[in-house]
Amino acid sequence: MALTLAVPALLQTQAQSQGQGPVIKSEVTLVNLFATVRDKNKRIVTTLTEPDFKVTEDGQEQKIAFFNKEVSLPITLGLLLDTSGSEQRMLGSIQEAGSRFLHRVLRKGDEAMIISFDSDVDLLSDFTDDRGQLDRAVNKARINVPGGGMIAGNPGPIGGSQQITGTALYDAIYLACNDKLNGEAGRKAIVIVTDAQDEGSKVKLEEAIEAAQRTDTVIHVLLVADRMYGGGNTGVAHHLAEETGGRMIIVNSEKHLEEAFDQISEELRSQYTLGYYPTNTAKDGKFRKIKVETKDHDLKVLARKGYYAPRG
Repeated sequence: MALTLAVPALLQTQAQSQGQGPVIKSEVTLVNLFATVRDKNKRIVTTLTEPDFKVTEDGQEQKIAFFNKEVSLPITLGLLLDTSGSEQRMLGSIQEAGSRFLHRVLRKGDEAMIISFDSDVDLLSDFTDDRGQLDRAVNKARINVPGGGMIAGNPGPIGGSQQITGTALYDAIYLACNDKLNGEAGRKAIVIVTDAQDEGSKVKLEEAIEAAQRTDTVIHVLLVADRMYGGGNTGVAHHLAEETGGRMIIVNSEKHLEEAFDQISEELRSQYTLGYYPTNTAKDGKFRKIKVETKDHDLKVLARKGYYAPRG
């Protein structure tokens, strides 16, 4: 598959027509945020209203121009499976739980793609709503099997004919966001099943996070680590999720894996959508820090930490 690296698109935006759900529009400066709220017992809170939220950009409070309890806007989802040697004892369980997760979370209008990564990055299924195709793609994942729909062999920063050695986690995230999710609108999320140990990626961790932030993609990480291979990198997993508004869940058993997928499924279907027109109108391409909080400080809000302003 010939995928070329492109300059990320400007922020996708949305407005609300009377009597209708969110409508995706372009070339509007509205900044969109998808937020999940949990209480101190980690239960999802779905009863909040617009006045309950406060949004600041670079420390300046912003006026919320759009608010909705989001249940209907389609999801574009990437399921990324770590097929490096350190996951060999869990791969079967990951495939079974992953297929069940897709069947549970995807609804009419949603699409998903499947990517595996080890020493290279393989696209096992492009975006589709065909559950059978997605199941077959998940089951095609193999430990350390290169080639076959490879993304990482394309021209650009990640390309080249030299084989990558190790586990190309950051490359997989970068390519999934920059080459695949960049052209998609609406809610976008990546669910990664990995021990978060990267060895050999051509891009750095912060570049992978930037690709997600530029494409408004939330990253959820299910940290599946085998102690025989040194355990997982919780710091990396937490950083990926924290900066993009997702969750990191440590998985210690097959039962925990199933529960973790269920939690992510619930989260994807229990979000608030907030939009605001930034008081800083400069089109300088710079990163703007965002903070979303509620008046009840016992509640924890998961939302992305910022965005890149468009360039004029």
